[in-house]
Amino acid sequence: MSGGGVQVIGVARLNAQFVALEHDLQRATRLATAHAAHLAEAAIKQILTTSSHPKGTPTPSAPGEPPSLVTGTLRRSIKVVGPIPAGFGKWLAEVGPTAVYGRIQELGGTAGYAELPPRPYVMPAYERLVAGGAIARTYHMAWRAALARGAAH
Repeated sequence: MSGGGVQVIGVARLNAQFVALEHDLQRATRLATAHAAHLAEAAIKQILTTSSHPKGTPTPSAPGEPPSLVTGTLRRSIKVVGPIPAGFGKWLAEVGPTAVYGRIQELGGTAGYAELPPRPYVMPAYERLVAGGAIARTYHMAWRAALARGAAH
């Protein structure tokens, strides 16, 4: 080639590799989101096992502490929904209680004539996972594996 120009060979193959890499990273992100959600589910359920008391007795947990385990309904109600697509490159999973009283336990509020103090259990579990690096590690490991697969092609 004369005149100092640049010749590019294999552009179609390069584009195909980029498309495959994007697909691998999307899959890795979806799987990491699912894994992170299940880590959160397990952490929340663990927090809900911190204290317990027999049914019909006053709750021994102090305001600001997680609710005590009585029947296990709240703990059993912790569910993962998703992950579902949430825009380009984004995945969303929700983790939390399905028990009707789950929100008021977490945030506090009025229930009938009683004012209930917050007894958080969802946010403390999430904060522990973030502070300990478990959420970040989940994504980093998934992306590292996807990039390694892409490099092998």
